[in-house]
Amino acid sequence: MSDPDQQELHRTLSEWADRVRAELDIPGAPLDLDGVLGLAGVAAHAVVRPAAPVTTWLAGYAAGVAAASGADPEAAAADALARARRLAGS
Repeated sequence: MSDPDQQELHRTLSEWADRVRAELDIPGAPLDLDGVLGLAGVAAHAVVRPAAPVTTWLAGYAAGVAAASGADPEAAAADALARARRLAGS
């Protein structure tokens, strides 16, 4: 994909994420779009393709639990993404 294609994809996904957050009443929820996509790619290729949504959902859930327990939401998300990515890559 060319750089303009990547930029368009990123814009589309960012807009979609904004719509989903609004619908779910979490407009300020942090999202590391590149981190989530990277984790999904690793899981899809290192495990099996259906592992991508399962892995990203579980990482998001873990981040939410950590944030609900008082952790910084962005730090919790970064930690969950990194840990799941390491596991999928091993």
